Amino acid sequence: MAKKNQGNTVELVTKLCEPLVKSMGLTLWDVRFVKEGALWYLRIFIDKPEGITIEDCEAVTRALDKPLDELDPIEQNYTLEVSSPGIERELCKYEHFDSFLGAPVMLRLIRPDESGERDFKGTLIFHDKDNATIKLSNGDEKTVRKKDTVYIKLDDFNI
Repeated sequence: MAKKNQGNTVELVTKLCEPLVKSMGLTLWDVRFVKEGALWYLRIFIDKPEGITIEDCEAVTRALDKPLDELDPIEQNYTLEVSSPGIERELCKYEHFDSFLGAPVMLRLIRPDESGERDFKGTLIFHDKDNATIKLSNGDEKTVRKKDTVYIKLDDFNI
């Protein structure tokens, strides 16, 4: 039986999901295990170039049912949700940032910066392991530490 703690749940589920999702011609975008109110959710985000259908989500849900029960990585009751990362997908992994260099993004800082602002929109022009730089509409560049953001995600209104 797997050691049950929230810290490695996402890692264990990711290792389980990645080959299964890949074998179905899909990409595993992200895995999240979150508590909202009194309820726990295991969220698995999948993607493919032509977009995700409800049938894709159902197929992944069915395919994960037995392996998740066998792995048993989660002690408490939870709801499994399989979905697309959406048009305003959050850039979470290094390869996400690589794939969307040059794309319009929006970011929200955890705390306002020196100008008092928290929300910025621009074009993703650079990233490394720790930082991301966007070019704002006025031509200025804004570099932020990824760990200081609530999110960096695609700006669907400008795609």
